[in-house]
Amino acid sequence: MKIFCTASSDSYITDKIIDSKFRAEDANTGRAGTLDLFKLWDETTLKGTGSLNELSRILIKFDYHKVHELTSSKINVAGSDFTALLKIFDIGAGNAVPANFNVAVFPLSQSFDEGIGKDVSSFGDLDACNFLTASYTDSADVLWNSSGANTAGTLGDASIDIIAQANFLDGNGQVNIIGEQKFVNGTEDLAIDITTLVSATVAGQLANHGFRISFSGSDENDEKSRFVKRFASRHVADPLLRPRVEISFADSHQDNHSNFFFDLSGSLFLNSYARSGAAHIVSGSALTAITGSSCLHLKLVSGSFSKVISASQHTGGTIDASGENYLTGVYSASFAIPSNDTSVINGVDTLAKYVATSGSIIFDEYWYSLDNSVGFHTGSIEIKRLPRFSGDFTTQEPVIHMTNAHSEYRKDDQIRLRIFGRDLKDERQSPVKVPINLKPVIFEQVYYRVRDVDSSRLIFDFGEDDNSTRVSTDAEGMFFDFHIDVLPMGRVYEFEFLIVNRGVRTITKDSRAQFVVR
Repeated sequence: MKIFCTASSDSYITDKIIDSKFRAEDANTGRAGTLDLFKLWDETTLKGTGSLNELSRILIKFDYHKVHELTSSKINVAGSDFTALLKIFDIGAGNAVPANFNVAVFPLSQSFDEGIGKDVSSFGDLDACNFLTASYTDSADVLWNSSGANTAGTLGDASIDIIAQANFLDGNGQVNIIGEQKFVNGTEDLAIDITTLVSATVAGQLANHGFRISFSGSDENDEKSRFVKRFASRHVADPLLRPRVEISFADSHQDNHSNFFFDLSGSLFLNSYARSGAAHIVSGSALTAITGSSCLHLKLVSGSFSKVISASQHTGGTIDASGENYLTGVYSASFAIPSNDTSVINGVDTLAKYVATSGSIIFDEYWYSLDNSVGFHTGSIEIKRLPRFSGDFTTQEPVIHMTNAHSEYRKDDQIRLRIFGRDLKDERQSPVKVPINLKPVIFEQVYYRVRDVDSSRLIFDFGEDDNSTRVSTDAEGMFFDFHIDVLPMGRVYEFEFLIVNRGVRTITKDSRAQFVVR
């Protein structure tokens, strides 16, 4: 899943020389539509002095409340599938831009006030924050420890403005936590991995005061001008350009009730509900909750063949203080059945013979307690032989339809979208006169992305590398969960799908499923 943490405050501070008379160290740009990063060397004199350095630094803070909300159910901030990317977008205004420079991102050690300044020409608006002052608290200015928020140190040090090193007690000791990016052409967007910093903030190890974004130390101090790298601020008119921290994490579940194959490991899920919410299965007169690892059994039966598999409560979210991250009411079992199993099913016929002749076997499915005394659910599953084709390198023509998409959503909607897979090649070859009810085709690897229809810009791309936008599967077909608030209001969007199947990559969409956010 992708969620966006938006900026709650941003500004840039500067000591630019105005009219060769004074430095604008008390200027505020908190309501400006841009975040300007520049450095001027020997461009201006101040009261007859010689070479002078003028520069700006960006301050920005993000709201992580959505990450906090999801840590109990979906996000494990310490997991390898959790990433956080700081993204600030270039404004291509046609002005000259510097090239071949480096930008550094530091966590701030103290908070700043955004302010209401807008003047980015003569820098005549005064407010906190600015080059000298971080904030205004209890009727007094709170100053930076050195002008320009430039005193660096280690996490926990007193009297610093930015944090350069930290020990997050993860076994890596004290490490450098400065993020950096090389800008070759100067027109690139800023995109820096801040996963460690966001994880530490959510875990309570690092206070969320925001970030300072600036030229790297050498690029700030050399004798060269760099004017001007311009990013969009949170006040820019185009909502697609506003800064964000893009959170990615794998939240898909692959329940193979509809696509289980012999000789291939798969997973079956059992979901338990009590009225409107998920709930543990309970057992016995004391209604004891069934929880933890290997807490119940799954049994598959066909004729005289049976197989018992240990099932556990499924895991997800951040590990809690007791060292657990089990999901309430969700249980799963993973296993494989070989197609050459010689166990007898009926009379003298073996499972291997049934698989060879029919291609599939339907098993009765029983979920029950460890002592075999209480049954919790009964169902069935068809396990099939792996597909093989002689000399056919174009085995499928995949198509996807969205079955429950609406034309309009509210900004705060959190939805589960169902998608229906079809194989057009198989439908053309199926020996039927009129297809009355098609069964969905399950594609193992499907990823989604979102595009703004009017501008054709991608909101985010396929999360193939980290499985962040991988579609889930269950007994009914394919689905994915989506938080509408990642999309700016008042615009039209559509989903596109990447299907990776049998060595072929197919991008498709359901053009009828466009929607607007209100």
